[in-house]
Amino acid sequence: MVSLASLTPAITLGPLDGRYRHQVAPLVDFFSEAALNRARIRVEVEWLIFLTQARILPGAPVLSDDEDAYLRSIPETFGACEIAELSQIEAETRHDVKAVEYFLKRRLREAPTHLGEATILPTIGELVHIFATSEDINNLAYAINIKGGITHVWLPAARALADQLASLAHTHAKLPMLARTHGQTATPTTLGKEMAVFASRFNRQLRRIESAEYLGKFSGATGTFGAHSFSVPEADWIAISREFVEHMGLTWNPLTTQIEPHDWQADLYADIAHAGRIAHNLATDMWFYISLDYFHQNLTAQGSTGSSTMPHKVNPIRFENAEANLEVSGALLDSLATTLVTSRFQRDLTDSSTQRNIGVALGHSLLALENLHAGMAGVDPNPQRLAADLDTAWEVLGEAVQQAMRAAHVAGATGMAEPYERLKKLTRGRKIDEAAMREFIAGLGIPSDVEARLLSLTPATYTGLAADLVTYVDRK
Repeated sequence: MVSLASLTPAITLGPLDGRYRHQVAPLVDFFSEAALNRARIRVEVEWLIFLTQARILPGAPVLSDDEDAYLRSIPETFGACEIAELSQIEAETRHDVKAVEYFLKRRLREAPTHLGEATILPTIGELVHIFATSEDINNLAYAINIKGGITHVWLPAARALADQLASLAHTHAKLPMLARTHGQTATPTTLGKEMAVFASRFNRQLRRIESAEYLGKFSGATGTFGAHSFSVPEADWIAISREFVEHMGLTWNPLTTQIEPHDWQADLYADIAHAGRIAHNLATDMWFYISLDYFHQNLTAQGSTGSSTMPHKVNPIRFENAEANLEVSGALLDSLATTLVTSRFQRDLTDSSTQRNIGVALGHSLLALENLHAGMAGVDPNPQRLAADLDTAWEVLGEAVQQAMRAAHVAGATGMAEPYERLKKLTRGRKIDEAAMREFIAGLGIPSDVEARLLSLTPATYTGLAADLVTYVDRK
């Protein structure tokens, strides 16, 4: 057999880089190895510029605007050729961050080609990575990439689903639907209110994610500023560290070991996993609603041929795909949150491998969100089926009758004793039609105004304040 592993171009091992590549491709800019290296270069460049602009080191030159611009262009133009070059350097260094340092020093030596012979950049190579341990670079690179990926890719996809649910809630706020607590017929609701519940739950999680802190440190080999304070004792290294981390758009963490402890990442992944479980609940509920024919699927919108052998079927594959990918994503996010908060003494390398899977976890989550969004766009409520189910479930009015009898008893009406037991005898384990329910109500001897209200009630009109509750989906 042909070895698939030897073919060119290389065949992907995982589905995110294969079958589903186009759906998760935006995450590559933030969570690929190349994106990590680009962010590392950016941190190194910004640290170099920061040191010279702030005049922290005695004797260090002040760079010109053109030299600053040249340095900042290095991560901005980081593409295929640079990725290959950096890979070759790392093959020699056997150290990813050291390879970044050497890559940047090469660019300093090449600066005269772009800026002229007068540039001082070739002379400042020893400023690259000065007072930085690898994790000073890594933690900031990961933080800015995670912040970027969540802000620019994941949150917009999640927000689109939340907005879609809110729109469905408002559109169908008054469309009555039989509820099914424990899978059994129950007090009617409206389709819009049920969508509003999901929108509200999801929005709450998104607000938590939107308010997430992204922490960073820059304090040396064990978080003590040991080399900094010994080499340049007159500098206020704590203030310098804080200013630089905040310059990178992050929240400064003053108390760390060699690594930033990653607690903020654990919080973030727990919140994203929680949002995913809400989305998973939506996917499974929609699957059941479709199976009940409460929703019709639009074959074109779903983008599916349906069954390979049964042409009448439109399979709810968008929701099934979302369900599966949310389970994978949730498991990975839970693993990240659990693993990243533990580091032996001042540093071990478990987080190095673990963090390389952040994009995988978010990729499965993004894929699920895209499928849920497409799935929700490809279904329409089926009012006829909703109405038919309500009309065969008159037993659900037993709750209204019972509570009306209780209220009448409190108000002084006689003959209202044991309302629960009487309704239980009428309805438990039985299907009750309209005639039987109305006959029961008429024989209660309940006050005439209450009787009139009960006799006018139908399962389709027994939706309480469900439609009014939908307005709360837009409130913080």
